[in-house]
Amino acid sequence: MKGRLAVLIATGALATVSMAAPKPAAKPAVAPAKPAAATKDVVPAKADVPANSKAFEPVAQVLLSPRCRNCHPAGDAPLQTDASRPHTMNVRRQIEGLGANCRTCHNAANGAVAHQPPGSPHWGMPPAATPMVFEGKSPSELCRDLKDPAKNGKRSLEDLLHHVSSDALVLWAWTPGPGRNPPPLPHEEFSAAFKKWADQGGPCP
Repeated sequence: MKGRLAVLIATGALATVSMAAPKPAAKPAVAPAKPAAATKDVVPAKADVPANSKAFEPVAQVLLSPRCRNCHPAGDAPLQTDASRPHTMNVRRQIEGLGANCRTCHNAANGAVAHQPPGSPHWGMPPAATPMVFEGKSPSELCRDLKDPAKNGKRSLEDLLHHVSSDALVLWAWTPGPGRNPPPLPHEEFSAAFKKWADQGGPCP
């Protein structure tokens, strides 16, 4: 009896000890992550256009006007009038290869009345190898072409400035004779704008 009691006591003690055993520590509760704050769509700022890229604008105004554009056509036919129509009589750059040239009809000075041929020393078109096309060009395209030695006759910006400032045929554009309008800017203003553009390295729009 005593032995059985002892076993029961021991068994009960073990049960007590087992029941009293500490429980594993509960894992600390993790607070749910806060939703990310909504972000506004970020619109990238437009790149600022350098101020000097506008330096070519007054230059382009003049070069793309009829007085300059007409002798710098996209094809081989010079243009006429403020409407830039193809030259009458089917004149082409190739007439020089036929023994004639522009000075056959265009003298060293303008005719005295409207519709007579205009004139200036060395009247003519740029050579076929470097036609320096103005017609149909955007200001950006014209700017890049103007600085390209392969298109401008290997001229530097300084050479180009001298050309537009003092060449007799360029100067004619501001005294084009009866019935023709000069370029939109006075020559002095144009030359100053060209110099400013060239001094800045010829930036293009």
